[in-house]
Amino acid sequence: MITAILTVAGCASSPPKSSPAVAAAEYSATRDRVVSTSLKYVGAPYERGGTSPAGFDCSGFVLFVYAQAGVSLPHGVAKQYRLGSAVSRDELEPGDIVFFDRLRHAGIYIGDTRFVHATKPGNVVMVSRLDEEWFRRRWIGARRLL
Repeated sequence: MITAILTVAGCASSPPKSSPAVAAAEYSATRDRVVSTSLKYVGAPYERGGTSPAGFDCSGFVLFVYAQAGVSLPHGVAKQYRLGSAVSRDELEPGDIVFFDRLRHAGIYIGDTRFVHATKPGNVVMVSRLDEEWFRRRWIGARRLL
């Protein structure tokens, strides 16, 4: 509720860019957009090299979702891993990008140990849990861009 009020107030009064309340509201709104957009494409097909709802690979999915929130990212897990700041597993926030398997897989954290990702050929975009054995054993790290 506070986020919505701050966002509306920010639009109406055009406060200076340095206003901490507006900056927090903008971050929150962008994070919310990243999470809601990622969930919107659950079920979209996997396609190697894909960057659109017609078919996504894992980094193409992250690239597309962030683009819908106005954030430009490169295609490629290793390239995305170089961006933002490192986040420990116990400090994850919705919208953070999570990385696995020697930087061969990525997804978008949505909260409650869950993340959305384009899985593999023959599969679809889905929600998985960080505590599933495959992901737990292949965890690399997370990056915060927002």
